Amino acid sequence: TEQTYYRWRREYGGMRIEQVKRLKELEKENIRLKRLVADLSLDNDILKEASRGNS
Repeated sequence: TEQTYYRWRREYGGMRIEQVKRLKELEKENIRLKRLVADLSLDNDILKEASRGNS
């Protein structure tokens, strides 16, 4: 659609193809790392709760 075109142009219009590809890779890596941090934080909370139960 026309709206999609203008949104894409606003986000990526001044970039070369390599830059757009790199940006997409970095966004994907950022999502992966955020999930990893969330998982590790949850694991940490579980371990803290378990250690309180053993005290």
